Amino acid sequence: MEALNLLESFVRSAEVGSFSAAARQLGMTPAAVSKNVARLESHLGVRLFQRSTRQLTLTASGEQFLRQVSDPFSTLRDAFASASQDAGKPAGTLKVSMALAFGREHLVPLLGEFLQRYPAIVPDWHFDNRPAELIHDGFDAAIGGGIELTDGVVARELARTCIVATASPSYMAGRPMPAHPSELAAMDGIVRRSGPTGRLRAWTLRSESGEEAPVTQRTRMIFDDPEAMAHAAMLGYGVALLPTPHAARWLESGALVRLLPGWHADNGPISLYYPNKTLLPPKTRVFIDFVVAAFRDRGLAARFDAGIQAAH
Repeated sequence: MEALNLLESFVRSAEVGSFSAAARQLGMTPAAVSKNVARLESHLGVRLFQRSTRQLTLTASGEQFLRQVSDPFSTLRDAFASASQDAGKPAGTLKVSMALAFGREHLVPLLGEFLQRYPAIVPDWHFDNRPAELIHDGFDAAIGGGIELTDGVVARELARTCIVATASPSYMAGRPMPAHPSELAAMDGIVRRSGPTGRLRAWTLRSESGEEAPVTQRTRMIFDDPEAMAHAAMLGYGVALLPTPHAARWLESGALVRLLPGWHADNGPISLYYPNKTLLPPKTRVFIDFVVAAFRDRGLAARFDAGIQAAH
């Protein structure tokens, strides 16, 4: 077991390029990780890393050793995870990343049933609107949109999402309902700024007949968070083009109304991402199956469909 622990400190440090980052993944101190690597180097009689105050890089011997041990170590780690179950049931801490509003609204309500089925699993959920670094940060899984499928990461699509035009009943009181996207130019726009680029998001809506029309809004305010945009729209500040995961609840309750119900823009899928392993830990496997089934069988995916939302 000691050799496996030393190997884990080495492999994680090599993967993330830092003793500190490896320590965060392993729940250890950086000093303990560094000590484990030093002990491994002593056992092997070779230097695996070149260390400096700014950088940790593999030596030629370290690169060769990493190539030799990565796959066997991964197999061993998964075998230990599979064997260490509570009375044959999936067990352990389940580290998952998800967007704040989406996770709170759609994933947290599923926890009760999940924990009834798998009481030995401890959810360790991280709520962050930035795409997760699945491998680098040691997550068992991540849920969201736009996560890059790097080597070793696979995805299961949960739902397709769309962009729809919304406003509050109070804002639309006394105003005619728009019949075409071009009419949104006369209304106050709650506009979204893209976090990665800093630019204002521009949308082209598509009708059920296939007509496309770019949206030009009279910018009244700019937010970088769709949940904040939804709340601003509910307060009557203007029209917000919202992703359906952020609009569904409020359209169903009547706090927002759908404008241009025959028009929408595709916003890509919400997916569940996880490491591509031959032997997934049982805690990860049952979580993936549970969430995929919930979105498929309980109408969760349908809530984000533009056609469904047109009825609200």
